[in-house]
Amino acid sequence: MARNVEIKARIDSIERVAAIAARLADQGPVEIAQDDTFFHCRDGADRLKLRSFAPERAELIFYRRANTRGPKESFYLISPTTTPDALRESLTLAWGQAGRVRKQRRLFIVGRTRVHLDRVEGLGEFLELEVVLEDGEPAEAGIAEAHALMAQLGVAQEQLLQGAYVDLLMQQQQQQQQAR
Repeated sequence: MARNVEIKARIDSIERVAAIAARLADQGPVEIAQDDTFFHCRDGADRLKLRSFAPERAELIFYRRANTRGPKESFYLISPTTTPDALRESLTLAWGQAGRVRKQRRLFIVGRTRVHLDRVEGLGEFLELEVVLEDGEPAEAGIAEAHALMAQLGVAQEQLLQGAYVDLLMQQQQQQQQAR
Protein backbone atom coordinates (compact mmCIF):
# COMPACT_ATOMS: atom_id res chain seq x y z
CA MET A 1 0.00 0.00 0.00
CA ALA A 2 1.07 3.57 -0.66
CA ARG A 3 1.80 5.82 2.32
CA ASN A 4 1.78 9.50 3.14
CA VAL A 5 1.80 11.81 6.13
CA GLU A 6 -1.33 13.92 6.51
CA ILE A 7 -2.68 16.85 8.43
CA LYS A 8 -6.08 18.51 8.36
CA ALA A 9 -6.65 22.03 9.71
CA ARG A 10 -9.48 24.52 9.84
CA ILE A 11 -8.42 27.77 8.15
CA ASP A 12 -9.81 31.29 8.17
CA SER A 13 -9.48 31.94 4.44
CA ILE A 14 -8.76 29.76 1.44
CA GLU A 15 -7.71 32.86 -0.50
CA ARG A 16 -5.11 33.84 2.11
CA VAL A 17 -3.55 30.36 2.20
CA ALA A 18 -3.84 29.98 -1.61
CA ALA A 19 -1.74 33.11 -2.15
CA ILE A 20 1.06 31.60 -0.06
CA ALA A 21 0.68 28.13 -1.60
CA ALA A 22 0.87 29.62 -5.11
CA ARG A 23 4.27 31.15 -4.30
CA LEU A 24 5.58 27.82 -2.97
CA ALA A 25 3.98 25.54 -5.56
CA ASP A 26 5.64 23.62 -8.36
CA GLN A 27 2.19 22.93 -9.86
CA GLY A 28 -1.32 24.26 -9.53
CA PRO A 29 -3.79 25.42 -8.73
CA VAL A 30 -6.20 22.82 -10.07
CA GLU A 31 -9.89 23.09 -9.14
CA ILE A 32 -11.62 19.75 -8.43
CA ALA A 33 -15.23 19.06 -7.44
CA GLN A 34 -15.45 15.94 -5.25
CA ASP A 35 -18.39 13.95 -3.94
CA ASP A 36 -17.23 11.39 -1.35
CA THR A 37 -19.51 8.62 -0.11
CA PHE A 38 -18.17 6.86 2.99
CA PHE A 39 -19.10 3.29 3.86
CA HIS A 40 -19.09 1.56 7.24
CA CYS A 41 -15.89 -0.27 8.21
CA ARG A 42 -15.25 -2.61 11.14
CA ASP A 43 -12.20 -0.76 12.46
CA GLY A 44 -12.44 2.94 13.41
CA ALA A 45 -9.01 3.66 11.88
CA ASP A 46 -10.12 2.19 8.52
CA ARG A 47 -12.04 4.20 5.93
CA LEU A 48 -13.62 3.24 2.63
CA LYS A 49 -14.93 5.96 0.36
CA LEU A 50 -16.06 6.33 -3.22
CA ARG A 51 -14.81 9.65 -4.58
CA SER A 52 -16.81 10.75 -7.64
CA PHE A 53 -15.47 13.35 -10.04
CA ALA A 54 -17.98 12.81 -12.87
CA PRO A 55 -20.76 10.34 -13.76
CA GLU A 56 -18.21 8.02 -15.42
CA ARG A 57 -15.14 8.73 -13.29
CA ALA A 58 -14.47 7.89 -9.67
CA GLU A 59 -12.01 6.22 -7.31
CA LEU A 60 -12.69 3.73 -4.56
CA ILE A 61 -10.24 4.65 -1.80
CA PHE A 62 -9.39 2.53 1.21
CA TYR A 63 -7.21 4.18 3.84
CA ARG A 64 -6.02 3.56 7.37
CA ARG A 65 -4.80 6.31 9.70
CA ALA A 66 -5.07 7.22 13.33
CA ASN A 67 -7.82 9.67 14.30
CA THR A 68 -5.42 12.04 16.02
CA ARG A 69 -4.43 15.68 15.61
CA GLY A 70 -1.19 16.57 13.93
CA PRO A 71 0.81 14.90 11.20
CA LYS A 72 0.05 11.18 11.02
CA GLU A 73 0.97 8.33 8.72
CA SER A 74 -1.72 7.06 6.38
CA PHE A 75 -1.77 3.87 4.30
CA TYR A 76 -3.99 3.93 1.22
CA LEU A 77 -5.08 2.00 -1.86
CA ILE A 78 -6.88 3.64 -4.81
CA SER A 79 -8.96 1.71 -7.35
CA PRO A 80 -10.34 3.71 -10.32
CA THR A 81 -13.84 2.95 -11.60
CA THR A 82 -15.98 4.07 -14.54
CA THR A 83 -19.24 2.98 -12.88
CA PRO A 84 -19.48 4.99 -9.65
CA ASP A 85 -23.27 4.86 -9.30
CA ALA A 86 -23.42 1.05 -9.56
CA LEU A 87 -20.45 0.68 -7.20
CA ARG A 88 -22.01 3.11 -4.69
CA GLU A 89 -25.25 1.12 -4.74
CA SER A 90 -23.43 -2.21 -4.29
CA LEU A 91 -21.33 -0.95 -1.40
CA THR A 92 -24.35 0.69 0.23
CA LEU A 93 -26.27 -2.59 0.09
CA ALA A 94 -23.30 -4.57 1.43
CA TRP A 95 -21.90 -2.22 4.10
CA GLY A 96 -24.24 0.76 4.45
CA GLN A 97 -23.33 4.41 4.03
CA ALA A 98 -21.58 6.20 6.87
CA GLY A 99 -22.03 9.62 5.29
CA ARG A 100 -21.44 11.84 2.32
CA VAL A 101 -19.09 14.80 1.88
CA ARG A 102 -19.23 17.26 -1.00
CA LYS A 103 -16.40 19.70 -1.49
CA GLN A 104 -14.64 22.01 -3.88
CA ARG A 105 -10.91 21.39 -3.71
CA ARG A 106 -8.05 23.60 -4.90
CA LEU A 107 -4.90 21.51 -5.35
CA PHE A 108 -1.29 22.71 -5.33
CA ILE A 109 1.83 20.53 -5.48
CA VAL A 110 4.74 21.72 -3.34
CA GLY A 111 7.66 19.35 -3.84
CA ARG A 112 6.22 15.95 -2.98
CA THR A 113 3.35 17.37 -0.93
CA ARG A 114 -0.23 17.73 -2.13
CA VAL A 115 -1.70 20.90 -0.66
CA HIS A 116 -5.52 20.74 -0.65
CA LEU A 117 -7.59 23.84 0.07
CA ASP A 118 -11.11 22.54 0.64
CA ARG A 119 -14.45 24.33 0.81
CA VAL A 120 -16.61 21.63 2.40
CA GLU A 121 -20.38 21.89 2.06
CA GLY A 122 -21.90 22.54 5.48
CA LEU A 123 -18.53 22.79 7.30
CA GLY A 124 -16.37 25.61 5.96
CA GLU A 125 -12.78 25.99 4.78
CA PHE A 126 -9.89 23.62 5.46
CA LEU A 127 -6.31 22.78 4.57
CA GLU A 128 -5.06 19.24 4.06
CA LEU A 129 -1.43 18.37 3.48
CA GLU A 130 -0.39 14.97 2.14
CA VAL A 131 3.37 14.38 2.10
CA VAL A 132 3.92 11.34 -0.15
CA LEU A 133 6.44 8.89 1.34
CA GLU A 134 8.85 6.66 -0.57
CA ASP A 135 8.84 2.89 0.04
CA GLY A 136 10.64 2.21 3.30
CA GLU A 137 11.03 5.90 4.17
CA PRO A 138 10.41 6.66 7.85
CA ALA A 139 7.24 8.62 8.59
CA GLU A 140 9.32 11.09 10.62
CA ALA A 141 10.72 12.59 7.39
CA GLY A 142 7.19 13.36 6.18
CA ILE A 143 6.17 14.66 9.60
CA ALA A 144 9.07 17.12 9.55
CA GLU A 145 8.08 18.30 6.05
CA ALA A 146 4.44 18.71 7.12
CA HIS A 147 5.47 20.84 10.12
CA ALA A 148 7.74 23.01 7.95
CA LEU A 149 5.02 23.56 5.35
CA MET A 150 2.43 24.31 8.05
CA ALA A 151 4.73 27.06 9.35
CA GLN A 152 5.19 28.52 5.86
CA LEU A 153 1.42 28.49 5.28
CA GLY A 154 0.73 30.13 8.65
CA VAL A 155 -1.14 27.16 10.16
CA ALA A 156 -0.84 26.72 13.94
CA GLN A 157 -1.03 23.47 15.95
CA GLU A 158 -4.33 24.54 17.52
CA GLN A 159 -5.97 24.64 14.07
CA LEU A 160 -5.29 20.93 13.50
CA LEU A 161 -8.21 18.51 13.49
CA GLN A 162 -8.56 14.78 13.98
CA GLY A 163 -10.71 12.43 11.94
CA ALA A 164 -12.30 12.97 8.55
CA TYR A 165 -14.78 15.51 7.19
CA VAL A 166 -17.51 12.89 7.49
CA ASP A 167 -16.81 12.74 11.26
CA LEU A 168 -17.11 16.52 11.57
CA LEU A 169 -20.42 16.46 9.68
CA MET A 170 -21.77 13.70 11.93
CA GLN A 171 -20.68 15.62 15.06
CA GLN A 172 -22.39 18.73 13.72
CA GLN A 173 -25.61 16.79 13.05
CA GLN A 174 -25.55 15.30 16.56
CA GLN A 175 -25.07 18.74 18.13
CA GLN A 176 -27.98 20.13 16.09
CA GLN A 177 -30.22 17.27 17.20
CA GLN A 178 -29.27 17.75 20.86
CA ALA A 179 -29.99 21.48 20.60
CA ARG A 180 -33.57 20.78 19.49
